[in-house]
Amino acid sequence: MENEKRKVLLIVNPCAGRSKSRAGTFDIINQFSKNDYEFSIHTTKCQGDATNIVKNNAEGMDLVVCCGGDGTLNETINGVMDLPNRIPIGYIPCGSTNDLASTLGIPTRINEATDLIIKGQTNSYDIGLFNNRYYSYVASFGAFTRASYATSQRMKNLFGHAAYIFNGVFKEWGNIRSTHMKLEYDDGEIEGDFSFGAISNSTSVAGLFRFDKNTVRLNDGKFEVLLVRKAGFLDAPHLLAAIKRKQYDGNRIILLRTGQIKITAEKAIPWTLDGEFGGEHQTVMVHVLSRAIDICSPHDNALFEPVTPPEPKEDDPAPVTAE
Repeated sequence: MENEKRKVLLIVNPCAGRSKSRAGTFDIINQFSKNDYEFSIHTTKCQGDATNIVKNNAEGMDLVVCCGGDGTLNETINGVMDLPNRIPIGYIPCGSTNDLASTLGIPTRINEATDLIIKGQTNSYDIGLFNNRYYSYVASFGAFTRASYATSQRMKNLFGHAAYIFNGVFKEWGNIRSTHMKLEYDDGEIEGDFSFGAISNSTSVAGLFRFDKNTVRLNDGKFEVLLVRKAGFLDAPHLLAAIKRKQYDGNRIILLRTGQIKITAEKAIPWTLDGEFGGEHQTVMVHVLSRAIDICSPHDNALFEPVTPPEPKEDDPAPVTAE
């Protein structure tokens, strides 16, 4: 009896990464077809489409594959998290920065990313719950974060990652502001004026800020929180340089790890979730949902902690072995 074909829900953002995803769709379909996959293809037309596509079409599917940027993946994850049975997610990165793909070890070449999905390697991955919305790798506020969602699709397609640098560093340079806020997390609380903050599960944020790969783990139930205290126009170059060198002094630049955090600001401030506008909020509650989804990624990625079975309890029955 022949094995049943695996069913794949393929979601394509045709505008991502200089339309790279649209050009590569035929190659993706060809690779899946050669490996005995059955697939249903849907393209996104506006913001939020990927979430609705998953909710309306994932029943009976074995896998959902997202072809687009980090924002499209965010929407796909939000759809999968609302399914009664969460199916694995494959990611074919076609965005302008692809921060998360780099962290996960997913190749940026379409054929190689597709091949990784076909091989069936997955890892359990932590997801953030930002108030009532899920995000995959970063929630941020303050300096330069506006650039990711304020940069037009046309600029992204023309200049790729350079478009973010232009918008983030040059256009926003003179608009650095700070906000007074209180932050309550696992090990205590901090209060003060902050110009930037990021709650992330990645080794890179916007291609500008990087974290030590020896300390970041993608399924440990903890996110990294990077905070920059009040900074002015003249402080920015020094602070950016220190962040890029991973020099966190614990005073001006703070790095902590936590499973949850509550942030209360003096006024509503704009947030960015995975590169997309996340709304303006005065109070934010972020929870880490440990190993909430399975995502196609290499088994040998050291950023994932190995999953070990729980220790048997004393009153558990002894396993039965064949004589």
